[in-house]
Amino acid sequence: MTILRLHNTRTRRTEELVPLIPGKVRMYVCGPTVYDRAHIGNARPVVVFDTLYRLLRYVYGAEHVIYVRNFTDVDDKINARASETGRPIRDITDETIGWYHQDMDALGALRPTHEPRATEYVGAMIAMILELIGRGHAYEAEGHVLFDVRSYADYGRLSGRSVDDMIAGARVEVAPYKRDPMDFVLWKPSDDSLPGWDSPWGRGRPGWHIECSAMSRELLGESFDIHGGGIDLQFPHHENEIAQSCCANQGGMFANIWMHNEMLQVEGKKMSKSLGNFFTVRDLLDRGWPGEVIRFVYLQTHYAKPMDWTAEKAAQAEANLRKWRALTEGVLPSEPSPAVVAALAQDLNTAGAIAELHRLAGAGDAAGLLGSAWLLGLLLPELGGWEVASVDLAHWAERLAGLRSKAMESKDFSAVDAMKKALMAAGVEVRMSKAGVELLPGPGFDAGRLAAI
Repeated sequence: MTILRLHNTRTRRTEELVPLIPGKVRMYVCGPTVYDRAHIGNARPVVVFDTLYRLLRYVYGAEHVIYVRNFTDVDDKINARASETGRPIRDITDETIGWYHQDMDALGALRPTHEPRATEYVGAMIAMILELIGRGHAYEAEGHVLFDVRSYADYGRLSGRSVDDMIAGARVEVAPYKRDPMDFVLWKPSDDSLPGWDSPWGRGRPGWHIECSAMSRELLGESFDIHGGGIDLQFPHHENEIAQSCCANQGGMFANIWMHNEMLQVEGKKMSKSLGNFFTVRDLLDRGWPGEVIRFVYLQTHYAKPMDWTAEKAAQAEANLRKWRALTEGVLPSEPSPAVVAALAQDLNTAGAIAELHRLAGAGDAAGLLGSAWLLGLLLPELGGWEVASVDLAHWAERLAGLRSKAMESKDFSAVDAMKKALMAAGVEVRMSKAGVELLPGPGFDAGRLAAI
C-alpha cells in the first residue's frame, strides 16, 4: 500500500499517516458560515482537501474513508443578514448552502461523506459544555459559559504561543464576566430577536468553536486521523477546538494530524473589496472561467504556500486543459502514473503531480494522462464541455458600451479604443452601431485573454 506522509502543523513535522483504526481514515475539515457566496479564498481549502480525499479513497478504498465538512448555520453574521433583509434565517442558510454546493460542484469537488449543520447538533454541544463544567474546565457567568483557558496546560501548542504572549499580541474581547482575557465563549444568551435553544443556563446559542468539537465527536469519535482548514483558522478556532475537545474527552488526542492551507492573493495583492480584486467563485464562473480551470490554478501551488490567482495563470491553465482534453478525447484511462501518486503521497505535492501530467502529455501517453488527471479531479467528463461551448461575451459588451457612453459625453475615446484593441487581440470581433455593441468570437479567439481586459 502507498505510504502517505503529511505535514502536521501541531508537531511541525512531516509524518507518516497511520490510521488510528487500521485501514480506515477519518477526516474533518472546517466548512463555511452560510450567509453569502463563497469567495475564491474560501474555495482553496475545498480544492486542497478534496484532492486529499480523492487520494485517500484511491489508497484505502472509497468505503474506508469518512470525510466530514460542516456548515455553520448559527452565527452573528447570519443574524445580521436576516435583520438587514427581513428574511427568515433558515431561508438564508438553505439558499446559501445551495449556492455553495453549486459553486464547489463546478470546481469538481466531491461531496463529503457528511455535511452536518450546526443547528442539528446543539444538543451535543450542550452535553459537551456540561462535561467541561463538571470537570472544572468551564464556568458560567452572567448567562454565558466560558472555557477556562488556564485549565488546559497545552493551550497554544498548535500555534506555538503561550497564553501570555497571546494576550499581549492579540485583540481579545474584554468582558467583566471573564476570569481571564483569553477565556472564550461556549454558550451565550439570546434575546427574543435572536435564534436560541433552551439550556441549563437559559435560552441561548452556542459559541463558534464548540460546534466543530461536538460534531466531529458525534460523527468521527473522540479521536480521528486528520483535521484540516485554512491557516486563518489555526488561532483561535483550531486552538480552542483542541482545548475543549481534549478536556471533554479525557485522554483522547482529538485530531492526530493537523493540516492548514496558506492564504490566497489576487494579482500579487491581498484580496479586498476596497482594491476591487475581491471575487466570489460565482464571479469567476460568470466571467467565463470554467471551474476546471479554477481548480487547475489552485493545484499548481503547494497547499502550504501562499497562492496568487492571476489572469495569466488562468489563461495558461485553460490552454493546457484544452490541449489535454483534445489529446484524451475518446481514450479510456489507465491507472494513475506512479509518479503522480508518489508526488501526492509526499504531503500532497500537487505541483509535482501536475509536472508529471505535463510529461505524460508531452510523451503522448493519453491513457496515463487521463487516469492521472482524474486522481487530481481534472479532465473529468462532468467538468467538460466548456472547451467547445460558445462563450458569453455579454460582460465585456456591457463594459465597452459603458465606456462608449462616457466617451460620447467627454469626447475622449481613448478608453474605448484601448478596449477594442484588447478585445480584437483576444480574437473577438467587435461590432458597434447605434443599436449597441455586439461581440462575437472570431478567428483565433482566446477566451483566456479576456480576463486581463
